[in-house]
Amino acid sequence: MIATLSGKLLLRYLDRVVVDVGGVGYEVYLSVDGLSRAGDLHSETFLYIHTHVREDAIILYGFVEEEEKEMFLTLKTVSGIGPKLALAILSGMRVSDLSRAIGAGDIKLLTSLQGVGKRTAERLCVELKEKVGHLTSAPGEGSEPLVDIASQAGSVQADVLSALANLGYPDPVARQALVSVKKRVGSETYAQMTLEEMLKEGLRALA
Repeated sequence: MIATLSGKLLLRYLDRVVVDVGGVGYEVYLSVDGLSRAGDLHSETFLYIHTHVREDAIILYGFVEEEEKEMFLTLKTVSGIGPKLALAILSGMRVSDLSRAIGAGDIKLLTSLQGVGKRTAERLCVELKEKVGHLTSAPGEGSEPLVDIASQAGSVQADVLSALANLGYPDPVARQALVSVKKRVGSETYAQMTLEEMLKEGLRALA
């Protein structure tokens, strides 16, 4: 099984990258946060890897932080959560925030994540509450949850997310783009942006 990869970031897509290791390109699926932190194209990158073996395919899932891989593997132990849903969950919320939500039994917050219904959220809280507490302060993570970027219905950022969705961008990808915009321009400037300005900057972040 492949446990880590170290090489050049050759290609980047909306949900995966290709890492060139000694002339061999490995296709690796990452969370939205992982994609934003994997590095620039043609730069050296290091990823923790989970090798998922199926009858018809071998799929690699990558993680910038070991804690994210640990959370991914823990999520997969819950009935009804496979690797794709586990990665989607990690795309909607950072590890430390997810761990706190599970520990607090915050069903409302958990059901805001893509693919997570009430029953799945309840299973997460019941089955993982005692298993993820040590991940509440995972290193290398910011304090702003991705899910909070569109917390106010009717806000400019919510309208921008809707526009990006209409252009074909998945919700977690669009949210990460706005997080990147907010970090780059600063909270004060971000709060004063018009719809057109924020959409333009969001598309720039996605380019």
